[in-house]
Amino acid sequence: MSAEQPLERDHGLHLLSQMLRVRRFEEKCVELYSAAKIRGFMHLYIGEEAVAVGAIEALEPDDAVVATYREHGHALVRGVSAGAIMAEMYGKLEGCSRGRGGSMHLFDAATRFYGGNAIVGGGLPLALGLALADKLQGRERVTACFFGDGAVAEGEFHESMNLAALWRLPVLFCCENNLYAMGTAIERYESETELALKAASYEMPAWSVDGMDVIAVEDAARRATAEVRGGMPCFLELRTYRFRAHSMYDPDLYRSKEEIEHYKQHDPIPGLTGRLEAAGLVTAEDIEEIERSVAEEIEVAIAFAEAGTLEPVEDLERFVYWEGTTA
Repeated sequence: MSAEQPLERDHGLHLLSQMLRVRRFEEKCVELYSAAKIRGFMHLYIGEEAVAVGAIEALEPDDAVVATYREHGHALVRGVSAGAIMAEMYGKLEGCSRGRGGSMHLFDAATRFYGGNAIVGGGLPLALGLALADKLQGRERVTACFFGDGAVAEGEFHESMNLAALWRLPVLFCCENNLYAMGTAIERYESETELALKAASYEMPAWSVDGMDVIAVEDAARRATAEVRGGMPCFLELRTYRFRAHSMYDPDLYRSKEEIEHYKQHDPIPGLTGRLEAAGLVTAEDIEEIERSVAEEIEVAIAFAEAGTLEPVEDLERFVYWEGTTA
């Protein structure tokens, strides 16, 4: 589907619903975090929803997704249940990682969602391993690897790009450029801020996309996955912006309120809503129904997490690897 083609009603409502699921889920997580129901580190995706929704829409069920520590949205969109994610945030056994990973380490093999990785750039070599396995086994799959602009300054980014190009691995590199590596603006740590140019230097297709436009993201991801399935890794620089601080512990003093308000004018959710309304494809009743359905899903997820069980103390050393042995 091209960004210039008219939207279909059902597809437009689907994309809007997915973005609202992510937005409302995370807004509720803020409330639960403030009430000490969720603890530890938590990184919000609010403002960036169009990236995960648009890109994952272009994937097939057998494809793989590797994400960062800001991955609630990716997990939800990929098909990990809201209940399993919320229970994980609560630290309950019913969570997708048995409550041991928390917000930054969501994982679900059934949906081929391989993290949630807390290390900046840590998912890149993992994505190469998944893609290499698929290539060696002759499986026509794509591994979509999401990472932030800060990861581009890491050594494993360059190592991974080089190997992917040399071995023609089926990886779709999705760089979520929100302009800040934690609290450092991109122009302060990158001499070349056109990140697609860095990828292009490794002789692979690479281009920049408006990451605040879910239709543009989906269109780019579909073109990119076609390249990947054709035997060439591909890089998308998805230019986006997070409306919240880096994490719940971040005082967010490195950017101005005026800058944040400027980017909120490009919020992907009102952007798509306005486009659907202008085309006569959505009504106020449609929006109300989506909001009602999303609110119900989140309430059910919270109830599931609240009713979950904590791991017995005597089991805390299970799955912990010691030198040469396992507990």
